[in-house]
Amino acid sequence: MSSDNQWSADEDESQLSRLIRKSRDSPFVPVGIAGFVTVVSYGLYKLKYRRDQKVSIHLIHMRVAAQGFVVGAVTLGVLYSMYKDYIRPRFFNVSKK
Repeated sequence: MSSDNQWSADEDESQLSRLIRKSRDSPFVPVGIAGFVTVVSYGLYKLKYRRDQKVSIHLIHMRVAAQGFVVGAVTLGVLYSMYKDYIRPRFFNVSKK
C-alpha cells in the first residue's frame, strides 16, 4: 500500500481548536453566532407573552431580528478586514502579518 492514507495535522484538529483558529482570522463570526443565539433565546422566551399575535408572525419577526444581527456582524467584520488590510498599512506604515 502507498502512504496516501496518512493523516495530516489539519484532519486531527478538534472542532474547538478549529473554531478558535477561525475566530482569530475572522473575529466577528463568533459575535454573529452569539448574537443569533441571544436573539433566538430572547424570542423563544417572549413567545410565551405574545398576547394576541400569531405564532407565525412572532417567528418571522424573531428570524428577521436574528438575521439582521448576523448581517450586521458580517458587515462589521468586512469593514474591519478592509481597515486591517488596506487602510492601516497605507496610512500608518504597518506591515502585514
